[in-house]
Amino acid sequence: QLQASGGGLVQAGGSLRLSCAASGRTFGSNAMGWFRQAPGKEREFVAGISGSGSGKYYADSVKGRFTISRDNAKNTVFLQMNSLEPEDTAVYYCAARRYATVVVTPRSYDYWGQGTQVTVSS
Repeated sequence: QLQASGGGLVQAGGSLRLSCAASGRTFGSNAMGWFRQAPGKEREFVAGISGSGSGKYYADSVKGRFTISRDNAKNTVFLQMNSLEPEDTAVYYCAARRYATVVVTPRSYDYWGQGTQVTVSS
């Protein structure tokens, strides 16, 4: 139901834009989040957007560099990633909650995409 795309290999300082397209149902009123998981590490919250789109939340490590947005007409959520660092290398997942409020814990999300690999070289 959630399909993440846009990952790839980029040099440090570069940019990528991730997309998360929903199908089968609409998520226009649901909170959406982006998470990432690096090898040997737990899945961590990166950014989230509320159902209304007015609330946007970011992990401290990506504030000022990443921007989350949503286009409900296209049932799609985006993550614009600028000034990428090698530490951003991970598999990125999009997720949706049944509720409109953003939370940072992965277990609070009910729907997950398959993940897209982001690799940042130094």
